Amino acid sequence: MQDADCFLTIAELGARYAAGTAKPSSIASLHLERIARIDPVLHAMQVVDVDGALKAAQESDARWAAGRPTGPLDGVTVTIKDNVDVAGFPTRHGSRTTPDTPAAADSPVVARLREAGAIILGKTRLPEFGWKGLTDGPLQDGPTRNPWNIAASPGGSSGGAAACVAAGIGTIAFGNDGGGSIRIPANLCGLYGLKPTFGRVPHHPQEGMFATLVSGGPITRTVEDAIATLDVMARPDDRDWFALPPTVPGWMTGLEPKLKGLRIAYAPVLGGFGPDQEVRAVVDAAVEKLRSYGATITEVPSPIGELKGRFEVYWIGAFARRMRLIPKERWDELDPTFRDLAERGMAVTIDQLLDAEAARAALGREFAAFHRDYDLMLTPTMPHVAPPVETIYHCQVYDRWRDSVPFTLPFNLTGQPASTVPCGLSASGLPIGLQVVGAKYSERLILEAGLAIEAALGFAQPHPVLVKALDALV
Repeated sequence: MQDADCFLTIAELGARYAAGTAKPSSIASLHLERIARIDPVLHAMQVVDVDGALKAAQESDARWAAGRPTGPLDGVTVTIKDNVDVAGFPTRHGSRTTPDTPAAADSPVVARLREAGAIILGKTRLPEFGWKGLTDGPLQDGPTRNPWNIAASPGGSSGGAAACVAAGIGTIAFGNDGGGSIRIPANLCGLYGLKPTFGRVPHHPQEGMFATLVSGGPITRTVEDAIATLDVMARPDDRDWFALPPTVPGWMTGLEPKLKGLRIAYAPVLGGFGPDQEVRAVVDAAVEKLRSYGATITEVPSPIGELKGRFEVYWIGAFARRMRLIPKERWDELDPTFRDLAERGMAVTIDQLLDAEAARAALGREFAAFHRDYDLMLTPTMPHVAPPVETIYHCQVYDRWRDSVPFTLPFNLTGQPASTVPCGLSASGLPIGLQVVGAKYSERLILEAGLAIEAALGFAQPHPVLVKALDALV
């Protein structure tokens, strides 16, 4: 495998830096060289900060040489989704209609990563305003492609972030998730993705109606890497008024693999939608394997009804609000499907939005009652494997509610934490994921279950099928 050091875990990097057998500057240079070779095919990066990355890496070299690293993320490479401010670079949100004015200050998560010594390689691509579960749009010179198969999409909206981690560009990535935007691409790219409880990872600035749906979090190859990364990402920042109370020091220490003794539900159908036969077979097999390792898992019917009727006005109403901020003479520059949905959203009334807010509270109560009986719930992460890269989102063939978000969106509406763990491959060699959902504030439990599931299922990182695909690219 070419550039094998680009796939080292956080712990492996730390061990090499401490032993003096590798330096952050050499690892950063490998990642930057890999971007130059692979990204012209993947189209995953929006901005590459060569000078900033090398400067941060040299500073990390000095700390490790002096025996004073700032923590486990010191010298670890990371990418940032381009709807989050990175000082000195514009925040384009995947849209031609946004200004190219550089951000004046880092967003909270970027500031925390810098303080921890992480090396920011640049910013990753997303669909316009993160509106869909694919990654293409008017600002891009081509759709972002899936490293497992460049004819397939990596999903979205954190598609650039997931494609980078899968391709060995950055050890970790920051993504955010307002309907599945961490879990969908992590699933389609064979990675671990965690959407924490809403408010766990501070964010600024907050924008529009999605401000109470979106959670930031890590996309990684392993659960251990997600644990180390979330510990940093969740550190406090008083610019986020929605943030949860600050975590206590050491809140991510002492996590151990855990499945036995938990009450676990398996819901293969959620809100009226289930996966296709191939995904169902792979997820069923994974659940059965977990049972063989001592997990008590009860298959249950969907605890909720359909979502579209209650929440479509929330979705398109938020798009309308975003489009109203753009001068009308520039609307022709928008993704045509986004514009169509936003124009439909112009007719949404205040009463409809308030009804949707009440429905969110009711959905939250339904899941709160569900978790009185079950500690965790397992579902497929998505109904299908990665679609072709030219797929048109939210059309008759690939409907948002049926084909993309039925398993992920409910937990943005309720604010619950949820993760995706790779659990197998399709016959065509594309990844399939298992979603793990917990009650609010249960990130530790989800991560402990993730450690156990990861060990039981033994999904290799990087997987040999992915390695073969990547070697063909370079």
